[in-house]
Amino acid sequence: MNNGEHLSLKQIRAFMEGNEGVEFKAPSRKEIYEWMQATLCWHSYPGLPREDKGLVKRYVSKVTGLSRAQATRLIAKYVDNGTVVARRSRGKRFTALYTPTDVALLAEVDEAHETLSGPATRKILYRGYYEFADAGYERLAHISSAHIYNLRKLRSYRERVIVFSKTRPTAATIGERRKPEPGGRPGYLRVDTVHQGDQDGVKGVYYVNLVDEVTQWEVVGAVERISENYLKPLLERLLKQFPFRILGFHSDNGSEFINHSVANMLNKLLIEQTKSRPRKSNDNGLVESKNGGVIRKHMGFDHIGAEHAEPINAFYEEFFNPYLNFHRPCAVPELKKDNKGKTISVYRWYATPWEILRQLPGLAGCLRDDLTPEQMDRLAGADSDTGAAIKMRKAKHKLFADFEPRRIA
Repeated sequence: MNNGEHLSLKQIRAFMEGNEGVEFKAPSRKEIYEWMQATLCWHSYPGLPREDKGLVKRYVSKVTGLSRAQATRLIAKYVDNGTVVARRSRGKRFTALYTPTDVALLAEVDEAHETLSGPATRKILYRGYYEFADAGYERLAHISSAHIYNLRKLRSYRERVIVFSKTRPTAATIGERRKPEPGGRPGYLRVDTVHQGDQDGVKGVYYVNLVDEVTQWEVVGAVERISENYLKPLLERLLKQFPFRILGFHSDNGSEFINHSVANMLNKLLIEQTKSRPRKSNDNGLVESKNGGVIRKHMGFDHIGAEHAEPINAFYEEFFNPYLNFHRPCAVPELKKDNKGKTISVYRWYATPWEILRQLPGLAGCLRDDLTPEQMDRLAGADSDTGAAIKMRKAKHKLFADFEPRRIA
């Protein structure tokens, strides 16, 4: 409104009465503030009577289109320092370090690895840049575990419930009832089975999970039935997939492992057999945790028929087991004593099983005679962590497509 700031109080009162239902809107905030300051200055606002102040305030709010609260705030600033200025910014903002491209890459990594923990994902991102020279991981290579969870809030991540079930122990005289003592040497396995559920009274496939205590090297297989005739050939097949010599075989007291057939096979291979002690639930805790964090996470809980055991074994041997051991970081426990002298586990280092095995002293002496560290390095570097995860996931989708219709985990 031209010269609107120079209207007298009488003219303002007439204007307000005649334009009660009319709304105004100024083109910019700068013009609003300049016009408001000129109007308040023209009428010497601080010296006006209370009634006239209210009239001017309503007039300013009407013409500028500001709310009464906004007009009151700006007028208070004018009274304090004689000017109407825009509120100062909140100060220097932090520059966003991680771009939408980085968030998309994190989402891709999480989807491929099926959302590992923050430290494990951080290790994969670090290896993606420094081990596999992928420039896309440059910024994410130094991200903190806490900030990984912050970035995950920007995307929809599927949550999974990880549970596991234990087989019930049965007393037997086979195997020594004690905790294995590997002494820092690889080759002492923790063994357990996982059942894929029943459907209409029909048993599903069983998984056999073998995990090395020191390196967490993991080999998984599938079997149609838990019996000596089915388990012995599978165990022989799985033991050959370990790159080092097997020295110990520890299981719970289930009859699938505590039997003469398995005992004779282990004796021929000069492998020591031990079994869990009563009231010592942690004796086989490592493999139990892998049952939930690995097998249940990837295979789900739905029924899978026993007839699919062989295709599952082929998938495990070609894709799943190499992914677990060369590309999936694990938490490495560090034993410490707290203030009360109790031994506790602290997890500061995350590494793949091959990284853990590679840093052990005397590595060449631990490996099988037909393997060398150079051969193992070539296998580990054949693909990036996320590349191997994507291939494994595609193979898993193809495998599940052959089952009866079910939700892919």
